[in-house]
Amino acid sequence: MNVHKGLILDETAKFHQDAQDTRPFVPGTTEIWPAGAVLDERDRTALVEAALEMRIAAGPSSRRFESRFARKLGHRKAHLTNSGSSANLLAMTAFTSHLLEDRRLRPGDEVITVAAGFPTTVNPIIQNGLVPVFVDVELGTYNTTAERVARAIGPKTRAIMIAHALGNPFEVAEIAQLAQEHDLFLIEDNCDAVGSTYDGKLTGTFGDITTVSFYPAHHLTMGEGGCVLTSNLALARIVESLRDWGRDCWCEPGETNKCLKRFNYQMGTLPEGYDHKYIFSHVGYNLKATDIQAALGLTQLDKLDGFCDARRRNWRRLRDGLDGVPYLILPEATPRSDPSWFGFALTVDPEAPYSRAALVDFLEGRKIGTRRLFAGNLTRHPAYIDQPHRIVGDLTNSDVITDQTFWIGVYPALTEEMLDYVISSVKEFVGGHA
Repeated sequence: MNVHKGLILDETAKFHQDAQDTRPFVPGTTEIWPAGAVLDERDRTALVEAALEMRIAAGPSSRRFESRFARKLGHRKAHLTNSGSSANLLAMTAFTSHLLEDRRLRPGDEVITVAAGFPTTVNPIIQNGLVPVFVDVELGTYNTTAERVARAIGPKTRAIMIAHALGNPFEVAEIAQLAQEHDLFLIEDNCDAVGSTYDGKLTGTFGDITTVSFYPAHHLTMGEGGCVLTSNLALARIVESLRDWGRDCWCEPGETNKCLKRFNYQMGTLPEGYDHKYIFSHVGYNLKATDIQAALGLTQLDKLDGFCDARRRNWRRLRDGLDGVPYLILPEATPRSDPSWFGFALTVDPEAPYSRAALVDFLEGRKIGTRRLFAGNLTRHPAYIDQPHRIVGDLTNSDVITDQTFWIGVYPALTEEMLDYVISSVKEFVGGHA
C-alpha cells in the first residue's frame, strides 16, 4: 500500500473514533429514529479508500459486490443500480423486452399488486403502460394473501409484483405456485426484507426476479443504491442492457474488446461490423451505481447477519413489551415465516378512545420517531386516481391502515434502553386514555 494512502486510512479510522457521539441516552431528549444506517470505521475507511483510488464509476468493487451479494441471496446474477426504485423499474421493464417474444408484457396487460404499499412498487407498472390490479392486505401482517391474489387473476393478468411488507414475508410460496399455474411472471420487491425467510427459504428466491434497496433506512446501505437479482440468465442479460443505456454489448465500459467479436456483428439495419459497443437493443436507461457506493456495500455486507439478528431481537423486545396494551393491533409474522424486520407496525383500533394522531403526537413529543405505513391506500392519492387500474374486492384494511397505522423502529442502532423507553411511553399514553 502507498505510504501516504496508509497514513490517510489510519487517520480516517482515528477520525471516525473521535467523531462518535458517546453521550448517554437521555429519555425525551435523545432522538430515537425509526430507521437509519449503522456505520463503523471500516465503512468510513472503505469510502475514503475508494475515493483515493478515484474509482468514480462502476468498477471492481461493483463487480465484487454483485458476485458476493448474488451468492448471499441465492441467485446466479445481481446487477447494482442507483436506487431500489430503479431496481423495481428495471425488474418490471425487463418483462416487456422483445427478447421474451410471445411472453413479453404489452401495454394494457395487468399486474396484480397491493393497494397498501410504497409507490415505487406500483409506479413501474404504470410507467410501462401496464395496468395495476389492486388487492387488500391483512391487518397485523400487512400483507395480502394467496386467496386474494387468486381472485384477482383475470384474462389480462400477466404478472404479479408485491413487496414483503416491513420485512414480513407475504405468502410467497403459494403465490409463486399461482404464478406458475397461470403462466404469470412474479416479481418480489424484497427491499424491506433482506434476510427474511418463508418455509426456511430466503425471500427473493421464489419469483422470477427480485429487487433490493440500499437506501440508509434499509438492511444494508450504500447511501443510495439498489440491486436486481435473478437466476434466469436471459432475464439478467435484459436487465443489464436496460440498466446500461439499452446497449447490446455486455463488455464493461472500460473494456476494449473482451468478447473478441466487437466488430463482427450485424444487427438491425446497421452495416456489417458496426461497433457492438454502440449497438442498442433496448430503449434503456443509465441506472448504474458507482464503485464508491459498492465499496461501502462490501463492508456493510460483512455485517448483514448481525444486522438481521439485531432487527429480530429489537422487534421481539417491542412485541413482548407491548403485548396486551388495549386497543393496539400489534404486528404478527406471517405463518411459516421468519422475518428480518424493517419496522414495527402499530394500528390503533378504530374503536379506541384515543386516536392514532394523538398517540403519534405524544411519541414524537418524546423524540420517538414514527412513520406512516408508507402511502396507505395508494388508490386514494392524487397521482393514481386518474390512472387506469382495477380493484378486486374491497380495500377496507388498506383504508384502516391509511387512517390508523404507523410504525416505529427496530434498526440495529437502537438500544434496549431506547426500546424500553418506547414501550413505557406507549403504555403511559394508553393508560391515560383507555
